[in-house]
Amino acid sequence: MSEPKSLMQLAGLPLDPSRFEDSALILIDCQREYSEGALTLENIAAAVVQAAKVLERARKTGAPVFHIVHHGPAGSPIFAPDGPLVEIVPELAPRADEAIVVKALPNAFAGTGLAEKIRATGRKEIIVVGFMTHMCVSTTVRAALELGFRATVVARACATRPLPLLGGAVDAATLHRAELAALADRFAIVVEDAAARV
Repeated sequence: MSEPKSLMQLAGLPLDPSRFEDSALILIDCQREYSEGALTLENIAAAVVQAAKVLERARKTGAPVFHIVHHGPAGSPIFAPDGPLVEIVPELAPRADEAIVVKALPNAFAGTGLAEKIRATGRKEIIVVGFMTHMCVSTTVRAALELGFRATVVARACATRPLPLLGGAVDAATLHRAELAALADRFAIVVEDAAARV
């Protein structure tokens, strides 16, 4: 059997990762809910370390940075807007000149004006890190294609959690890898970690 190829490979699309000089960095939901709340993710500490390295590179190159934060409805048991766990983890705290965009849906572009904010920077590519791989990262990256942005996802700077399915469960590592494979088929260039040439 021949080695599988992505749709991007078959279509002859460029496979090089986005460069910070051409991109905006999008940090999705890097909030305490995922590091110490009801939705604590597997490998979250390591993913935060990687995300911090990506953020450092973005800052050094002058790339625009957008911190996306999820707010649940008032009284919600997760992502309560007035609770401490909605805060961004300290390692990824925004600087005064970095935008914070609040969302209420998995897609960071939905109802937030994020696309317009990125376009205002003149950038047409995005580098994405954050949580959860299968939910808000995936949904946002898929929407980015429809909005005309080229995306690169840093695999080790993302994380997820196990999910129940048909009386069993899909473990977090399998879910994370499968979602990244789906994104790499058509929606994004996927690189391993912050050391990748981006």
